[in-house]
Amino acid sequence: MTGPRIVLGVSGGIAAYKACELLRRFTESGHRVRVVPTASALNFVGEATWSALSGRPAATDVWSDVHEVPHVRIGQEADLVVVAPATADTLARAAHGLADDLLTNTLLTARCPVVFAPAMHTEMWENPATRANVATLRERGAVVIEPAVGRLTGVDTGKGRLPDPGEIFEICRRVLARGVAGVGPDLAGLRLVVSAGGTREPLDPVRYLGNRSSGKQGYALARTAVARGARVTLIAANAGLPDVAGADMVHVQTAVQLREAVLAAAADADAVVMAAAVADFRPAVYASGKIKKVDGRDPEPVALVRNPDILAELSATRPKAGQLVVGFAAETDDVLANGRKKLARKGCDLLVVNEVGDTKAFGSEENEAVVLSADGSEHPVPYGPKEALADTVWDLVAERLT
Repeated sequence: MTGPRIVLGVSGGIAAYKACELLRRFTESGHRVRVVPTASALNFVGEATWSALSGRPAATDVWSDVHEVPHVRIGQEADLVVVAPATADTLARAAHGLADDLLTNTLLTARCPVVFAPAMHTEMWENPATRANVATLRERGAVVIEPAVGRLTGVDTGKGRLPDPGEIFEICRRVLARGVAGVGPDLAGLRLVVSAGGTREPLDPVRYLGNRSSGKQGYALARTAVARGARVTLIAANAGLPDVAGADMVHVQTAVQLREAVLAAAADADAVVMAAAVADFRPAVYASGKIKKVDGRDPEPVALVRNPDILAELSATRPKAGQLVVGFAAETDDVLANGRKKLARKGCDLLVVNEVGDTKAFGSEENEAVVLSADGSEHPVPYGPKEALADTVWDLVAERLT
């Protein structure tokens, strides 16, 4: 294989078995992977497994193949180092520059992007010592992914679960691409809020008024922001997609619920991107039982009431001083003209305008848009992956915040 060179560090936690799936994704996509497990990690997954899955001998200690100087060479030659899972102990040793095993030596010699995917019990993650170590690593340019919330070892549940390996891979892929381009985590230190998906307004227990938004563009925005070092809250409305690794996830259904979640998260956010498709109206009356069909009789008309205009409210109130607000406008005709009117009406700083329809935007992996700015400038984004549009949005946000 001649693809990018990845070092996969594995710490000694029960989540080590999930790193096998991450390794498989790297190798199947053409990356050359060298696995560097700690001694504790080998108690959970053996050396033979790492070697078989990577197609290369696992590097387990500084005394093997000494003539190749592994404690220096492995880090020097890497295009990306990712530690998954990263235990509290590994984070502490990395933050303090210790070099007592091959993995910590590799971290000290690496001049490439470094990603840590922590996994530990909630109490350990929330301990001030761990939080200080994470802050130190982020200040030095490492991307430390926020752990997921869910089932931990035993019966415990809370924040500290290793995110889905597929989602970790997507974050690493973006970090690697930016590293190859010579761009680091330029959004580090920023708190960002992204909404995604489409709201559903219930008519009765089985029916709702909704839209066709898949949530993929909002999720691409969240993944890209995490890869660029930001602390991200993703508020997802009925997206049905895997949680984004590193994002604080909030799941909602209706426009009213979305408003409450966005305003709460925006209180200390540097920027809010409203990519969700929010229903303009909701049924005025909710039927507690399923509305029955009566033979020979037309159904009663459905009265609608307006939903709150979340984007306009955010733009007007700005919960945090200096906050940047970005909106999305899905149009079917007179796209730019309608977009400019909406930008002026909503009062946001940037508005992403795109044409939608049966074969455009909805559910697709690609998008095409124009980002309109309140200062009158326009930034066309040609047809391509939704993450490319996401990067353009964050470029414009970073430019304005700095």
